[in-house]
Amino acid sequence: MSQTVDRALSILPLLAEGPADLGQVAERLGVHKSTALRLLRTLHEHGLVYRQSDQRYRLGARLFALAQQAVENLDIREIAHPHLVRLNEECGHTVHLAVHEENEVLYIDKVESRYPVRMYSRIGKPVAITVAAVAKLLLADLPEPERRAVVDKLDYPLYTARSTPNAAAFLKELAIVREQGWATDLGGHEESINCVAAPVRGADGRAVAAMSVSAPNVVVTAEELLGLLPLVRRTADAISREYSGNTVPNQ
Repeated sequence: MSQTVDRALSILPLLAEGPADLGQVAERLGVHKSTALRLLRTLHEHGLVYRQSDQRYRLGARLFALAQQAVENLDIREIAHPHLVRLNEECGHTVHLAVHEENEVLYIDKVESRYPVRMYSRIGKPVAITVAAVAKLLLADLPEPERRAVVDKLDYPLYTARSTPNAAAFLKELAIVREQGWATDLGGHEESINCVAAPVRGADGRAVAAMSVSAPNVVVTAEELLGLLPLVRRTADAISREYSGNTVPNQ
C-alpha cells in the first residue's frame, strides 16, 4: 500500500474517535499540516470526511452510506443463497441475485445451471441495464423522479431486435413491471436467452435486490420458463420475509 493511501486511511479510525482539527490529525499521522490538509481535502471531496463550522473534521455521511450498503448487500446475499440453491435444484436453471449500486445493477450471487449450456454472467459483473429483468425490477421500484432521471441518462444499445430502443419505451416497460411486480427478458440481451425475475423486498416494502431464473431456449422455451414464475415469486417472497424478519407468509 502506498504511503499516501496508508496515511489517508489512518485518518478514518482517528475521526471515528470523534471530531479532530487539522493539528490533531497532523500530529497523529506524524506529518506536516500541509500534508494532512491535502489528505483531508481528498477524503472530503469523496464524502468520507466532513469539515464542521468549527473547522474540525468528522467522518462523512458517504462513509456511513457505503458501510450500510455493504452490510445490506452482504446480508441479503447470505440470506438469499440457500433459497437460490433450492430453486436451482428444483428447476435446474441458472439463478441470479442482483442489486442496484450507484448507476449499475450488479450480480452478487449466481447458482449455475445443471445443464451443459452455461451462461457467461459473473458475480460482480454489471448487467445490461436496459434489458435485464433484474434491472427492470430494481429501476421500476425507484421513485418516479429518480427513475426518470436514471432512465434519461442511459444508453440504449440494440443487442437484439427485442432490445429496449429508447428512454420512452423503457419508462413504459418499467411502469408495467412496477404494476405487475415481476419482469422478463425474452431475448433482449441475447436472442437465445430468456429470463424471468422477481423482487426481494425489505421491511419497508422497497426492493433491496432482485432474483431471476435464466435459461437458453435450446433447453427450455420462453413459455416454459414463464411457467416457473410462481416458483420464482415464492422464492423471492421467502427471501423477503427472512430478510425483513417477517415470518408470516404472504397471503
